[in-house]
Amino acid sequence: MKLLDALSSFSEWTDHLFTRTSARAGWLRPLQLDAYRSYGTSTKFYIKGRLLADPGLAPQTATDSRWRNFRSMVRRFNSREVPNADLVAELPDGSQHLVSTDDEGYFTLIIEPRALPAPEAYLWYPVPVRVARLPPHLPLPEAGIQASAKVLVPPPSAEFGVISDLDDTVFETSATNVLKMLGRTFLSNAHSRLPFVGVADFYRRLQHGRTGRPDNPFFYVSSSPWNLYDVLDEFMGIHEMPPGPLLLRDLSIARPKTTPPSGVTGSAAIHFAHKLHEIDDLLTTYPQLPFVLLGDSGQEDARIYREVVRRHPGRIRAIYIRDVQVPERSALVGPITEELKAEGVTMLLVQDYAAAALHAAELGLVEPTAPPQAVADAEATAQTEAAKKE
Repeated sequence: MKLLDALSSFSEWTDHLFTRTSARAGWLRPLQLDAYRSYGTSTKFYIKGRLLADPGLAPQTATDSRWRNFRSMVRRFNSREVPNADLVAELPDGSQHLVSTDDEGYFTLIIEPRALPAPEAYLWYPVPVRVARLPPHLPLPEAGIQASAKVLVPPPSAEFGVISDLDDTVFETSATNVLKMLGRTFLSNAHSRLPFVGVADFYRRLQHGRTGRPDNPFFYVSSSPWNLYDVLDEFMGIHEMPPGPLLLRDLSIARPKTTPPSGVTGSAAIHFAHKLHEIDDLLTTYPQLPFVLLGDSGQEDARIYREVVRRHPGRIRAIYIRDVQVPERSALVGPITEELKAEGVTMLLVQDYAAAALHAAELGLVEPTAPPQAVADAEATAQTEAAKKE
């Protein structure tokens, strides 16, 4: 780990040197402040974002070529972050909250508001954030640099929360094959990525639960890097997925915040530790809210969710694992399913989201939908009644 830490420190040092040199030579693009979707309660907000040079990305379109997507992805990953800048978050109650960016330009802020601000959209509360001071080699522009953080606050009427993975759960990335995964990541954009059949409809049904209101909060926990935030956020909007915080990972090499179980090493340990840490935080933030977990058999989701059940007994209503059709990976899910069954938690390995939706209806998580024949019969009856009236 000492070697990895040294490599991480050297990478950060060279990035900062290039940023300072570019700024002094006038080559650095204007700075932008990214404020990511986050979450909180009526008494505590968690806010995260990043300050970096504008990468100069053109809007994503459905007609973009693979070469154009590749160039855009290179710009996303070749970021020029700004460390040691002071930011201020301001609430309508007049309170100001100061935070500084870290070595990678990220900032994390925990605010305890005196009262909730007016919501910007249903369940979403805005928090303005602005840059108050930059390092000496970067003069602050007269217009300032600011953004609006959006914080999700679940209502008291929420029946449960939903925590979902993204890669190979919502859309295909082939995470079990490194070359395919890199190709899908670097050669696609928000428009060319396609969700799995039925996933958006099933997720919206979970969001509405049995009440019919979109009260059940969604949280997307993924090991994808923050560099892909804009792609993933736009993808969710295009395909009308339930909006929710995207809890991604810093690409820098660092010690895991949560210790993975024995036997989990290498990149799997980083993936495991990141997701477990974020899920632990969510369940701790909402101690009265049960959760539904969704993932896939391609990486460590089944084992991560087993650990979540052990750490938070009685909190998980159901777990759905999408089968990525890799037999050796799917075989690992069976024993874990049996372990969880003994603890009263259902983990279901599903081929598609129609099977997951049917099971969720049986559990009372969502309203059941009428089978196709029943819909056809109802339409025929309506047409007959209309003809009689004529």
